[in-house]
Order: sequence, then structure tokens, then C-alpha cells
Amino acid sequence: MAERLTGKPVADAIKASLTDKVTALKAKGTTPKLGIIRVGARPDDLFYEGGAKKTCTAVGMEYEVFEHDEAITEADLEKAVTEVGARSDIHGILMFAPLPSHLDENKIKSLIPVEKDVDCLSPISADKLFAGNGSGFPPCTPTACMDMLAHYNVPLQGHKCVVIGQGAVVGKPVSYLLLKAGAAVTTVYIDETGTLCVDELALKGGSMELAKRLQGVTTPEICKEADVIVAAAGVPRLVKADAATAGQTFIDVGINADPENPGKYCGDVDYANVEPIVSRISPVPAGVGSVTTSVLCKHTVAACEKA
Repeated sequence: MAERLTGKPVADAIKASLTDKVTALKAKGTTPKLGIIRVGARPDDLFYEGGAKKTCTAVGMEYEVFEHDEAITEADLEKAVTEVGARSDIHGILMFAPLPSHLDENKIKSLIPVEKDVDCLSPISADKLFAGNGSGFPPCTPTACMDMLAHYNVPLQGHKCVVIGQGAVVGKPVSYLLLKAGAAVTTVYIDETGTLCVDELALKGGSMELAKRLQGVTTPEICKEADVIVAAAGVPRLVKADAATAGQTFIDVGINADPENPGKYCGDVDYANVEPIVSRISPVPAGVGSVTTSVLCKHTVAACEKA
């Protein structure tokens, strides 16, 4: 039976550290504060917002929600975001996305000051992240993955990792963070038929030796070579037992409506069939998602300390 990598012990450790830091900041006359910008009232946004507020309260932080109607104009939202960004009492900003289609999301995100962009929403923050600038914050969910791997002492330096999914929110940033930690990373994507495929860039831009090695090799075979697999494709039970082998660690980032059990959620990994094979695996729910709001608060406290 695999070790179950639950998020609660990781989140608890982060919150314990943050409580001490917040207490120290308050003693100097400053209370870290998170500004939450929400357009409309999507259930998933409200769920995450509730968790963020609960974590803020638990560590002694403050928060303020800036709620706007879905029909808000571009000009009004730009003005609102700029005003929140200029407030000296707000140290971190979270803005829910996607925004309604009539709004220029990238333009609005770019109005969030980099030093307060605690979830790497702005394209400017993303550019700085991938350039190795170090002045901004990586997205919270990829950071939660890394915090979980560190908490459970999963080695990365010199080890092989496969990231399933190339999304801008999780797949690409977590690939970068794993590379930064010294891992050898292969990314896998989903083609138009829903099939997992080895990253085309590895075939087109890599060495001839690498191209020859990967050409014709199936994705399950690539996954079996990995020490660590991060599944972030957003497809229920996409990763099957044929991609698993003994000794591996699986981090499942997916949170999907379970097609087999209405009203419940499942991950991107076929947990029931993969868990008996591997050494470590994170569950869904109660895995990575439960760490994310603690990371959000950690970044906000860090932003406050820098300010």
C-alpha cells in the first residue's frame, strides 16, 4: 500500500510558521492583508474564497473582498484593480479568473503590481518567473506541489519527473519549479483525440539522440521511467495503472467532477488502480488543494515582509 500524501500536515506546518511571522509583523505595527478581487459569484470561486478567508483568519492575517458585477465595464474594472494595487494596507492580491468574455483579462491582470501578485496572475509576473528574475511569486498550486514534495522528503535533485499537462496555471510553472530544483523533466500533453503524447518540443527542439529515444515511445512507457509524476491535465482518471511502477511518487493536481459518482470529485489519476503499485500518492480531495490557500497566505506574508 502506498504512503498517502495528504495536504493537511503540510498546510498545518505552513500555517504554524505563518502565525509566528504575522505575530512578529504585528508587533512592528503592520498586519499582512490579502485583497481578493472577484467578478461575479461562480461557485468554485466562492469555495476557494471561503478557504482563503478561513486560512487568513487562522494565521492572524486580514483580508478584504472586492466584489464586482459580471456586467462591469472594462474601464471600471481597470480602475478598481489599479486602486486596490495602490493601497498600502494591501500586501497581496488574488483575482479570480477567467473573467467574463467582454473583459481583456491579460490587460487587467497586468495592472496587478508584481510585488503584490501573490498567485502569478500578471503576464509580467509570469515573464519574470520563467526568466528566473526572482522578484515575483510563482503560482500557488505549483508551489503547493513543491511544498508537498519537500514536506514528505521526496528527492528531486537528479531524479526524473514527468509533468502531465502544459497549462499556464499548473503544468508549465510546476515544470519550471521542478527543473529549478534540479530534476530532469519531461512534459506530456493531450492531443485533439484526448491521447497523452510526449511533448513535441522534445522531438523538435531536443538533441537527435533524445528525439530518436522518444520517437515511437508510448506515454505510459515514458511515465514508467519517472521517479515523480505530477498529473495536472484536468481529465478524470486520465493516468492509468499502465503508467505506474513500483517506487514512484504521484502528485495529483486534478480536481474533476467524478463522472462515475455524481456530486463527488476525483483526480487525474486512476487512484484505485495506481495506488497499489506506487510508493507514494496524493489523494483527491484532501491532497494538493488543501495546501494552496496556505501558500497564498505564505506569499502574502512574504510580500508584507518585503514591503
